[in-house]
This record gives sequence, structure tokens and C-alpha cells, in this order.
Amino acid sequence: MHHLTDQQLEAYRAVTFRLRQELRLHSKEDALAFVQERGFVYFWPIKGILLPNLWSAVAGNRPVADAHDDPGHVTWGWKDQMLGTRQWYYAKILRGKATMIAPAGVPYFYALSENYGEPEQDYVQLYEDGLLSREAKLIYEALLREGALDTVALRRKIQMTSKASNSPFERGLTQLQRDFKILPVGIAAAGPWRYSFIYDAVHRHYPDLPAQARPIARPAAREALLRHYFAALGAATAADVRKLFQWKPRDVQSTLARLVASGYLVVVDPQAKQPRYALAALF
Repeated sequence: MHHLTDQQLEAYRAVTFRLRQELRLHSKEDALAFVQERGFVYFWPIKGILLPNLWSAVAGNRPVADAHDDPGHVTWGWKDQMLGTRQWYYAKILRGKATMIAPAGVPYFYALSENYGEPEQDYVQLYEDGLLSREAKLIYEALLREGALDTVALRRKIQMTSKASNSPFERGLTQLQRDFKILPVGIAAAGPWRYSFIYDAVHRHYPDLPAQARPIARPAAREALLRHYFAALGAATAADVRKLFQWKPRDVQSTLARLVASGYLVVVDPQAKQPRYALAALF
């Protein structure tokens, strides 16, 4: 029977999460290499979710600082400079939180989205099926019609400028990002803080992405993403996987079963209420 201690996992993650002092990131190039190495990471640490993130890889395993001059906030500049460059994919993806994805991994995420090859028509059916909010539909249609827009101009175009519309507007933006329909591609000096994301349609910014994703079957996409996930964490439960990716339980279990059958994962403490799956390479 395989056994893995918490201490062993912590030591493993100190390397893959770049928490050790000598492994920290010090430049934009380091950050790019980190995302490429891990496949996908969060921008910030997210409470209750274990995943490598850019902040901790720069600042160490500590809470995000409130002080704007904290050295760890160099990550903001890197993120803003990289918008629109296609060197990584940045948007609110996993659980609707800021996520960075290596270019090679983007087609696998896209293959799991509700996009079927006609980005300028598919959203209508989603809306009619109740899977796309009214606000998301208005935002998407404005971007299709007008081209890339910053959030201030976008809100004016769809007549959602009141305080009461703040939350519905933000939810619409997040829904569209999670489904790979829009993404931020730059920063505009607009709004009260002179800082506003510029959004564009994914299929315009990544015109080859639908064709790249089309041959990827959903089971293969889930398997590829879980390989990156377990390479980063070393071990996790099925509940951990569901919490991050929000896939259906049967899809989680079938993907884990294939990775065990292939020899990539092993089951740790199988009699436990929540057995852990771990990289076979750790044993």
C-alpha cells in the first residue's frame, strides 16, 4: 500500500509552487517560465483552493499584502505588460478567478467550454437555453459589434453605468471569461482610477484557437489538465479536483480512473473516506 506523509507533500510543493527562497521568481521572464512549467496557475492565492500562484512564487507563502509598495506587487506590472501578447492566457477562468495559462494548454481548456465552432452564433443558443445571462449577452454582442472596448466604454455602450448595475456587469464579464468568449487584452487610462481593462472576443484575439481545440475530445482535455494539476500538487482527492475544475462527479472519477490505469497516478490510503490520488513518480 502506498503511503504519503504531509511533510513529504509540503516539501514537494515547496518546489513546484516555488516557495523555497532560492526558487522564487524575480523577473517577467521567470514568471513566463513558471506558467509554462506548471501549465496553469492562479494570479493570487485563493482561499480554500490549493494551486500554484504567481504571488506566492514571488513573495513566498504569506497573505497578499495590502500595502501597494510591497515588493510582491511587482506581479501587477508583469501581468499588465503581458496582456495582449499571447505569451500566456490571462482571464478569470478557474472558479471565476484570475488564471494564467501556458499557450500550449489553452486549446484543452477551450475544448471543455461551451463553444462549438461558430463563436458569433453559438452564444444565441446558450442564451435561449438559459445558460448565458442577459448581461453577458449584451456585453458579448457589444464587443462583437464594436470591437475591443475598455470597461468604461463597454458599460456606456450597453447602458449599464449605474451603481446598481455593477454586480450584474461584473458577473457577465466573469461568465464570458470562464467560457472563453472574452478576455482582457490591454489596459486603458479610463475610469476614476485611470485603470480599466480592455476586453476583446477570444476568437478574434486567438483566431486559430477553435480549430486547435476541435480535434481534442473532452475526456482527453480533462486528462491533460489533471496531469498538470497532479504534477503541481503531488496528491489530491476527487473532491479537490471537483472544487477547482467544477466538473461533474462522473467526469472526475472517470478521468482519475484512466490516470490510475495508465500508471500516472496511484491511490493512496484507498480505505479512507476520501482516498487521495498521488503521482506514481513519488514512490
